Amino acid sequence: MDDLLKALATVGLELDAGEDALHESAVDAAIARLDAADDGLAALRARWPELGARERQVLGVLARPERDRLDAARSRLPRRTAVSLGTVEFDPEEALDPAA
Repeated sequence: MDDLLKALATVGLELDAGEDALHESAVDAAIARLDAADDGLAALRARWPELGARERQVLGVLARPERDRLDAARSRLPRRTAVSLGTVEFDPEEALDPAA
């Protein structure tokens, strides 16, 4: 049980760092920290089948707020947009020689 709580504490520390990075507008650092927290929760989720009933109960109660914090932090990330590629349009005025 001790290792589960330590792993969950590590997730909490990653979330704290990610939220701080978001507050400072360091989006790339925030994404990296939030991804690390998500990986930590995924590792705990992978261990779920091998846990006893009492461990599942404790972990479920303690991990839910961390998942909510992670989801809330991810919702505050700015959306990334990219310029779409379009077809090249020919401008007839570009073909004219300005000196002529």
